[in-house]
Amino acid sequence: MTENSNSILNQEILNAYEVIKEGGIILYPTDTVWGIGCDATNPDAVAKIYKLKQRAETQSMIVLMNGEKMMYNVFKNIPEVAWQILDLSEKPTTLILDDARNVAHNVISADKSLGVRLVKEPFCYKLMERMKKPLVSTSANISGQPTPMSFKEISPEIIKGVDYVVKLNQDEVAGKPSTIIKLTNDSQVKIIRK
Repeated sequence: MTENSNSILNQEILNAYEVIKEGGIILYPTDTVWGIGCDATNPDAVAKIYKLKQRAETQSMIVLMNGEKMMYNVFKNIPEVAWQILDLSEKPTTLILDDARNVAHNVISADKSLGVRLVKEPFCYKLMERMKKPLVSTSANISGQPTPMSFKEISPEIIKGVDYVVKLNQDEVAGKPSTIIKLTNDSQVKIIRK
């Protein structure tokens, strides 16, 4: 990274953080597709995302985290196999784990599980370092419409509906959405999306 692109990154992290801290929602690049996000511990901000996406609150969203410490703050018990899957995964992998806590009630599924993904992508990682909280991540589309593979494909309705649009990676085409694997506390493994 050049010094200039580093200062742009830091400025965008600061801008996004200021919006999130006030309960706002952001449109941002992730390690997969563009996402709509907010503070995962703020139920009002989470509700804004459901409203924008015109999505039922029964359809849970995933939460990004930046390391083990954050994971253990949300899940008391993390099956050993979860760490093995994350170590072996070559592409972004979302794990659905049981008994989430310390996050907004409306981001947790009815069965008390929560989808999480550990990210290394610099913007997301550093933003969460500053927030000291997990970040909601859901694809930047109205529920039921195709997932946009680049910033250009995001509908004006979504862009107008968020409180801040991150000015990074807007020319890049996204990778595929993550693999999703459900792990229960009794170590059952189920692949939801390859």
